[in-house]
Amino acid sequence: MDTLAPDRIDPTRRRFFGIAAAGLAAASFGLVATGASAAPRSPNAPISRSNHMFGNMKQIRAGVLDIGYVDAGPADGAPVILLHGWPYDIHSFADVVPLLTAAGYRVIVPHLRGYGSTRFLSPDTPRNGQPAALADDVIQLMDALKIPRAVIAGYDWGGRSADIVAALHPERVKALVAVSGYLIGSQQAAQAPLPPEAELQWWYQFYFATDRGRAGYAANRHDFAKLIWKLASPKWAFDDATFDRSAAALQNEDHVDIVIHNYRWRLGLAQGESKYDAIEKTLATFPSIGVPTITLEGDANGAPHPSPESYAKRYTGKYQHRLLTGGIGHNPPQEAPRAFAQAVIDADRM
Repeated sequence: MDTLAPDRIDPTRRRFFGIAAAGLAAASFGLVATGASAAPRSPNAPISRSNHMFGNMKQIRAGVLDIGYVDAGPADGAPVILLHGWPYDIHSFADVVPLLTAAGYRVIVPHLRGYGSTRFLSPDTPRNGQPAALADDVIQLMDALKIPRAVIAGYDWGGRSADIVAALHPERVKALVAVSGYLIGSQQAAQAPLPPEAELQWWYQFYFATDRGRAGYAANRHDFAKLIWKLASPKWAFDDATFDRSAAALQNEDHVDIVIHNYRWRLGLAQGESKYDAIEKTLATFPSIGVPTITLEGDANGAPHPSPESYAKRYTGKYQHRLLTGGIGHNPPQEAPRAFAQAVIDADRM
């Protein structure tokens, strides 16, 4: 297979572990090993299958959901689970999946609750968007697919779920890749006011706290999502076809309910389900994460995100942080797929 040049990564923001093992793995996987010399390439340069639409979608009953998901690569390959955020969908990983399957991985990419073809099994189930519920969906999916342990990688909502699963179920997580690092929070912590500039970045959260905001999102979710994409990744020159491919997933009948509940729950304006109370109590202690982890951040992330220095101590196992340069925003798997795929492979080999 062809050797792929990686997206640019700032080497001054890394800590390396297992260089020799990573080099051998990269050679066999066809990706450039961390620290290896390679011709520089723009993170925004197109790669093959950049307009790829996922086919072969599957459905499986898992917990309270009938989850729509991609299952690609060899059935006996080491499993990787990729988790998307809001307001995106599984196509954030359209260019990551072929890189990982070519490296021998079995790659699972589920639509989160409220997205795409994922549906609730019962009309009576609360349309709950609280973090504990979203993270539990990952465990339920792993159980349904009989996957005891996987590398889990995500960004935005998916990054938070990945963090939670790694913190609460380390035996299920071989390694973790988390964009913007440690995103575990609590309702209590969210009550503390932020500086005005930080509050401004959360404008949509306050908008969603109102009836007008809910109605506005329901009526304008396509344009609303497109605005978020632009604000969160100001240097990403995505085209209409790329956006529309993902925007279709937002037409899910439960999407608005899930999104509004998620943001209202964070502010303490909506209740969660009592079955998650113990989990949320544990998460409110900000548990450490001991599995091998690589955190990523784009140098042009326009969405609210913590500084790497603020969360590095939360990762107590083997750990690296990588800054993705060249105008990478809030959606690294789609904006810098080579760097994201490389992080998954390197985390797996820590």
